[in-house]
Amino acid sequence: MQNNLTTQTLPTPKVSRTRKPDDMSLEEWQITLRRQFGREQNFLIKHTSFVSEFVIINPQSGKRYRVALRGPKPGDNFCSCPDFAVNTLGTCKHIEFTLAKLEKKRTARTLLSKGLYPSYSEVYLRYGPKREVVFKPAPSCSPTLIKLFSRYFDAESILNRNGILKFDQFLEEVKNSGHEIRAYDDTLNFINFQRNQELLVERVNALFDKGTASADFENLLKVPLYPYQCEGALFAARTGRCLIADEMGLGKTIQAIAAAEILARTVDVKRVLIVSPTSLKHQWENEIGKFANRSAEVIEGLLATRKVKYATDTFYKITNYDVIHRDLELIHHWKPDLIILDEAQRIKNWKTRTAQSVKKLVSDHTIVLTGTPLENRLEELHSIVEFVDRFHLGPLFRFLAEHQEVDETGKVVGYKNLQKINHTLKSVMIRRTKKEVLGDLPERLDKTFFVRMTRQQQDHHDENYEMVCKIVKKWRKFKFLSEGDQKRLMIFLQNMRMSCNSTYLLDQKTDYGVKADEVTTLLNEIFEEPETKVVIFSQWVRTHEILMRRFKAKKWGHVFFHGGVPGRERKNLVKQFREDPSCKVFLSTDAGGVGLNLQHASVVINMDQP
Repeated sequence: MQNNLTTQTLPTPKVSRTRKPDDMSLEEWQITLRRQFGREQNFLIKHTSFVSEFVIINPQSGKRYRVALRGPKPGDNFCSCPDFAVNTLGTCKHIEFTLAKLEKKRTARTLLSKGLYPSYSEVYLRYGPKREVVFKPAPSCSPTLIKLFSRYFDAESILNRNGILKFDQFLEEVKNSGHEIRAYDDTLNFINFQRNQELLVERVNALFDKGTASADFENLLKVPLYPYQCEGALFAARTGRCLIADEMGLGKTIQAIAAAEILARTVDVKRVLIVSPTSLKHQWENEIGKFANRSAEVIEGLLATRKVKYATDTFYKITNYDVIHRDLELIHHWKPDLIILDEAQRIKNWKTRTAQSVKKLVSDHTIVLTGTPLENRLEELHSIVEFVDRFHLGPLFRFLAEHQEVDETGKVVGYKNLQKINHTLKSVMIRRTKKEVLGDLPERLDKTFFVRMTRQQQDHHDENYEMVCKIVKKWRKFKFLSEGDQKRLMIFLQNMRMSCNSTYLLDQKTDYGVKADEVTTLLNEIFEEPETKVVIFSQWVRTHEILMRRFKAKKWGHVFFHGGVPGRERKNLVKQFREDPSCKVFLSTDAGGVGLNLQHASVVINMDQP
């Protein structure tokens, strides 16, 4: 009897995408995932005219990426995809796909193992924990040229500071020698950014040679800045791309406008795009008119109207987050020099269409504004900082591994090394609290929020307005109004005011209006400071009723103080607000709040004109 011996190659077990194997380092796991995923793909591959360069096409999305191979090891190669640029691994699914294809060919496999050395020299950007410009000489490079290169590159073949400042001179010298050298777009962009950053700091420091005490601050804007605001404006201007995360009420808006003015005077910034929530667009327009001698255009309306507005010659253009994905092409064509993101927590979730669209915006400079502390919200922090500088915090997988504690199921149970995050952010973020700048602050800071009425509110408003016009016309004709007409006039005027808050104040059924929602959004930010307490005034009980519905849904503790509260209970309501940490809001009608001592509250909101 003959035994037949057969061998079977078992498939390599797949590595989990959600849990790191115990026998792998973080980097090994992430590289393996990309290798595993890349080799499963059905990409199209096209060989370019260059020996080691390929174009990889995703047939599903139609996206194309350039892959340059220089060897088999991570870090040797290049891909133009976003993941390769930020993952610090030196590889990606497109590189792994290409390597897998070439390894099936004996000749290509031999070349890869030895390293690819084309006939030309290369200067390329090496991506890793630190991006570095690297020189790779061709085999035909002469000793004379190697000596030339040593003036611009160090012993590790990395471009030195002299090389960054005189890179154009270096390329010209090589060109005159007759030797072919190639430098890629990402390399040139990196070098230009480094040079432009040095120039920016030099020019800002020259104009404001005495820092916050510099004379140029006196005529920078129409109004004087507080010292801490001068500091914030200078920080934003010097860094070129930064996050202003001051506590709410410290004037992030005016600091951003001041920084834009500094950049206009130092590096000729001419086009500034402001992206804000819809309700704040006209507020930005008003603030610019109040603080700066610059033109501003609010972008709104249908596409044809927005196209015309983007074509106008204005310094500021103000748009909202909701239309960015539709206007990307218009914005790219306009080419903003500076982008200001207000309420940047709108891009805290990187998976949303809004966040992904905003991160496609391109500008030399950017200022991101948020009053929400994010130290313990790592994914949100990473997403926002990514718009400032996508390389600053490193890849998300490494950032979370360094700062999150997880249990066996992967659930986050704690944080670690948070002080390191604060240190890392110092170069791109400035944050001050009211306590820190108390000496610079006036006794009170006032801020007006403009919100638009809904169509239903406007209908009520217009209906009562027409009645007011009829009575006023009657008065102009007869120079006299009966007592009945006077009462009717006051009712119609009051109805107009009430319609500005919500239709609920008029019909007690519907609730068309945005004021209550805007207050809720505002309080979300205010309550990021746990000890903050807020007093809200409105003339009408029904305004407080629609607010309390929202507060109950949010589980925000509150008390309601009005003229109908018995005298013996009023003291208890004030005491509860003062002493109960969970009681965040004191709601009061104007009549009910007369003579109260509410000094333990730091924020007052008037829902209607006081």
